[in-house]
Amino acid sequence: MSSKLTRLLAVIFALSLLAAACGSDDASDVADNAAATDDAADVVEADEEAEEAEEAEEAEEAEDEATGGAVDEEEAADAVEEAAEGEVEDGGVITTTLEDLEAEWAAQRAEIVAEIKAAGYGLDGDILTGPGGWTVDLSDCPEDWTNDAGVADGVITIGHTTAQSGALASYGNIGVGMDAYFDYVNESGGIGPDGLQIDLLIKDDAYVATQTQELVAELLQSVDPFYIFTLGSPNTFAVQGTMNENCVPQPMSQTGHQAWGDPDNNPWTTGLQLSYATESLLWGSWIEDNMPAGTKVAALVMDNDFGLAYEQGFERFAEESDHIGEVTFVRHDPAAATLTNEMTTLAASGPDVFIAMTAGNPCLLAVEEAARTGIKDIAITFMPSVCKAVSSYMAPAGEAAADWYIFGGGWKDSTDPQYESDTYISWMNSQIEAAGLDSAVSLYASGYGQFGWPAAQTLMIAAELDGGLTRTNYMIALRSLRMEHPALLEGIGFGMNGSEDAYLVEGSDLSQFDYDNQSWVIEGGVIDLDGKSANCAWVAGEGC
Repeated sequence: MSSKLTRLLAVIFALSLLAAACGSDDASDVADNAAATDDAADVVEADEEAEEAEEAEEAEEAEDEATGGAVDEEEAADAVEEAAEGEVEDGGVITTTLEDLEAEWAAQRAEIVAEIKAAGYGLDGDILTGPGGWTVDLSDCPEDWTNDAGVADGVITIGHTTAQSGALASYGNIGVGMDAYFDYVNESGGIGPDGLQIDLLIKDDAYVATQTQELVAELLQSVDPFYIFTLGSPNTFAVQGTMNENCVPQPMSQTGHQAWGDPDNNPWTTGLQLSYATESLLWGSWIEDNMPAGTKVAALVMDNDFGLAYEQGFERFAEESDHIGEVTFVRHDPAAATLTNEMTTLAASGPDVFIAMTAGNPCLLAVEEAARTGIKDIAITFMPSVCKAVSSYMAPAGEAAADWYIFGGGWKDSTDPQYESDTYISWMNSQIEAAGLDSAVSLYASGYGQFGWPAAQTLMIAAELDGGLTRTNYMIALRSLRMEHPALLEGIGFGMNGSEDAYLVEGSDLSQFDYDNQSWVIEGGVIDLDGKSANCAWVAGEGC
């Protein structure tokens, strides 16, 4: 029922009561009816407000379904347009000292701890409460579940399944870099007042979901770690149910699938990076702002949950667009050694815009094949955010990499020369080298700074809460996390708010690759979408 109709019926109802009062022969009846009219008006007003609230909720639910776990399309378009008119000064380089940064982080952690305590978040019987209306019923946890599992003898045991072999083995370097950051934390005094040491157990699943399942089951049965990191969309999906059924935190999953924004149905799982659904909307918004009507789009899609998240998000946008014309999707095997056939097919479609919806070495292959097949000569080309690294994907491609675009998720590329003077990036690269690793491998830095830093910050916050470091305190800290991430461009928010905001990173940069300087050049300002992503109750085969 529309709000206009609701108001009309309310007026008719009130007038009918008033007419009844005026037609009474008894003065007291008139008075009683007048009072009744006032009461009825109050009821009508309350009903109207309730109905309007219901309508708003239904509209919001419809919008959430339409956006597929991303931001609203109009908000995305407005943010892209606004960013185009702005400017990121000095590429967002941090010039303060590391000591000052450490002090800022400590102050931010203390503020979060104070807010959590003031709000009274925590356990009340079996009910865990957190910010933004977030609640978890612990009576659904296994009978042998313990809140302090994985914390014993001064050690925090954390599990991590990742790819250290197979076609995407390079992504295993994220775990190696994260482990190096944890070593730094351990050497610097550890976690909390007791100086707890972090022990990261890395297990190779070769990016095979069934192996992820086996390894997670093994970890839960053997060491029952404090929490478990997972890498990859299909892999995280494969164990999400197990993790939530067992009430084991699955934080900051190394994948941007929108399904990790489901705090009510999967309260123990979160992501970290920009949602693939939002990234898809940014591609679509850019095309509508910068390309003529009828623009033909070709997309290379990794054939798994990761690539299909991109495909479904962009397809949804394109179907509702009166600007985008023909869209051609061609999927490829994640383990494919070459992409010649796929890229030849896409070239034959004659695209105006080409989008690589893939990851790892296929990103490099896409750059090379786009040049070989002629796509680069006729189309604007986009790299996905997960392949921003200059050293891994752009430099090896030579001149073929020139002028590619990317919505880079707001992250500073540690191998980009423009960040050589950035206090945090330069310190991080020196630490990586000191750990015996190659700082030219950007995924080490991704693990060290992008994932390792917030993981440690969250542990530190949780350790300061009443009861110390427990799984529930950790999840409250994570759902309350809002800090200035030093590896993000200035203006890109980093934080969550319980059930109201389930995504840590929602903004991005738009950058173009400068081949001569081997650097991503930011166009305009940052795209700020903080707090605007819709939650996503993912259903396999259907989406959000």
